[in-house]
Amino acid sequence: MRKKIQVSQLQVGMFIDEVVGSWLNNPFWKSAVILTDAKQLAQLKNSPIKEVWIDVHKGRDVDDEVHLVDGVEFTTSSTEAIDDPVVAQVGPAMPRPSVSLQEEVARAGRICAQAKGAMKTMFQDVRMGKAIDAEHCLPLVDDITQSVQRNPGAIVSLARLKTSDDYTYMHSVAVCALMVSLSRQLGLSAADTREAGMAGLLHDLGKSAMPTEVLNKPGKLTVAEFDIMKGHPEAGHRMLTEGQGVGPIAMDVCLHHHEKINGLGYPHGLKGDEISLFARMGAVCDVYDAITSNRPYKTGWDPAESVQKMAQWAREGHFDGAIFQAFVKSIGIYPTGSLVKLKSGRLAVVVDQGASSLLTPVLKAFYSTKAGERIAPQRLDLGAPDCTDQIVSRESPAAWGFSNLDELWMAER
Repeated sequence: MRKKIQVSQLQVGMFIDEVVGSWLNNPFWKSAVILTDAKQLAQLKNSPIKEVWIDVHKGRDVDDEVHLVDGVEFTTSSTEAIDDPVVAQVGPAMPRPSVSLQEEVARAGRICAQAKGAMKTMFQDVRMGKAIDAEHCLPLVDDITQSVQRNPGAIVSLARLKTSDDYTYMHSVAVCALMVSLSRQLGLSAADTREAGMAGLLHDLGKSAMPTEVLNKPGKLTVAEFDIMKGHPEAGHRMLTEGQGVGPIAMDVCLHHHEKINGLGYPHGLKGDEISLFARMGAVCDVYDAITSNRPYKTGWDPAESVQKMAQWAREGHFDGAIFQAFVKSIGIYPTGSLVKLKSGRLAVVVDQGASSLLTPVLKAFYSTKAGERIAPQRLDLGAPDCTDQIVSRESPAAWGFSNLDELWMAER
């Protein structure tokens, strides 16, 4: 929904759909843009532009309340309560998926299987010195994009269930899907969304140039080994430069997805606005998939626990705050596979996002904390009018001694 407001009412997180007045007075190169930092806000307030149209379905509304959570600002519609003390909603969610997660899982599974083979071949070809041809990646990016449009939770969740042997390949697929989902949340054009997906698919290509004994080491890297791995962004950038059909967005994300807003990233120590929008997006998507994935030396964190950790890192300047907020909205406050505790005392796993609110996902309750034992799984839609239960906290599966909780939402197929 579009709303006309005064420039003085603008806030970071709003999506400007159109400026009122001459385009010559517009400080940005395009009229539709999401305000991601205070510098952009100041540019507009110091310009001759007096009024703008905002789209409240793509960004923050004038009436949104601001909540300071672990030092990070999150916004929420004033009509919704914040039940979770760690991460709040960032205004309206994306349009409801056209199919349920369960309907999309089978198709997403076939795409993941095809994508793993394609990425494995690509990495092997690059190791043998063959130049990359991005045109060959476009059908895969389009398939992933279509799956995200039908239901983003399916392919994002399936790609997370990778083994240590195929981590490098499936990580690229997962980041591609996350980049597409985040692009849609930010209201980017179809062309930019496709470029973002391509960037996600190719962002770690430089790992093909890393020594296999370091890349596949079944343990934590030493300082020297980590220094070697820090060379993969530049190695990948060189490969993309020598290839064909690779656009500037993919090259930029490949080179700069490990940069941090506080300037403590690599390879160039860029900070703040020196990092492009797409590289800032890539940083968030890359880290989320990495920390939710099982590795030989570390079990992946629960999705909701990962969001909590990343909120803290955003406070410390690892990520762009507005981009991180949009990312949370794109995957859900409680992503598929998250373990939560209910007011009734039951534990449940998130199996799909809610139809009306990020705060009311669809769950499968399976454990009674009062009885201290498993119960027959029960599907709960927290957004249903007759549902009186609600989430009171996110929980750590490790703390409860649970493993393979993904089987619960996978069983929905």
